[in-house]
Amino acid sequence: MSTGVPLASGKSEIFEIVLQFMPDWVQIPVLVLVILLVVGSWVFKIKRKIDRRRAARQAQAVPTAQPGHRHGQGRSADHLGPYAPQQQAQPQPAQPSGADFLGAYAPQQPQGNTPA
Repeated sequence: MSTGVPLASGKSEIFEIVLQFMPDWVQIPVLVLVILLVVGSWVFKIKRKIDRRRAARQAQAVPTAQPGHRHGQGRSADHLGPYAPQQQAQPQPAQPSGADFLGAYAPQQPQGNTPA
């Protein structure tokens, strides 16, 4: 069932109108450039796809997180890598801290005899 109306897209119609206004000696190079751009984009896409597949095949094992570290630590902007301060050989005693630690401002506990 054909109506005789070409089913061209808006882009192709605009392209044809622009070509009609150009002289004949310019139309051929413009068409060649457009074809080269289209074919070049296809080649570039195929090359990227091949590169991605090669990279996926040659990928090294991702280092796992060290014990005691959160999952994914070492990948963010806060990760210092080799610039991180070295850990001390002797662990220091844990000092209480945080929002609930009052330190010197804690109420004094009465010493000695306390009524039970």
